[in-house]
Amino acid sequence: MTQRVLILATNGFEQSELMEPKAALEAAGFETVVASPESGEIRGWKDKNWGESVAVDAFVGDVSESDFDALMLPGGQMNPDILRMDERVIDLIAAFDEAEKPIAAICHAPWLLAEADIIDGRNVTSWPSLHTDLENAGAVVLDEQVVVDGNLITSRKPGDIPAFNEALIAMLKEAA
Repeated sequence: MTQRVLILATNGFEQSELMEPKAALEAAGFETVVASPESGEIRGWKDKNWGESVAVDAFVGDVSESDFDALMLPGGQMNPDILRMDERVIDLIAAFDEAEKPIAAICHAPWLLAEADIIDGRNVTSWPSLHTDLENAGAVVLDEQVVVDGNLITSRKPGDIPAFNEALIAMLKEAA
């Protein structure tokens, strides 16, 4: 059975941080499902302006951790800031962590990990402006392209996407 990766996002996701991992996962043979509190399509953010839209496959309230093998959280400043205020999103992230399934978060998305209270004592990385928030949530923040700690995969920025993709795909293949 094909492994399924849930991608949680809303309007304002960083274009490259959703589109490139999604394409890499699909090219590696994984099924991706974009879930959002919005329906229809959500718009990315690219180069200080609105970017391309992506179709929403499922409503965030209709998905469950048990239906997926991993969770991918794209960044962008707006996207995780909006999502961290949605209890359904936070509950889903916590459920993936409790099930010890891979959770991959890039750029500003580790805000969601802090909100879900799953980073205390764990190694993570992120966009530099989040470091204090993550440290205050108990994380050990490292400045590396990709940091893997148990089921968590974190990266700093769009330039880290190749390493981010490689780490997520490797973890999924190992879990298969």
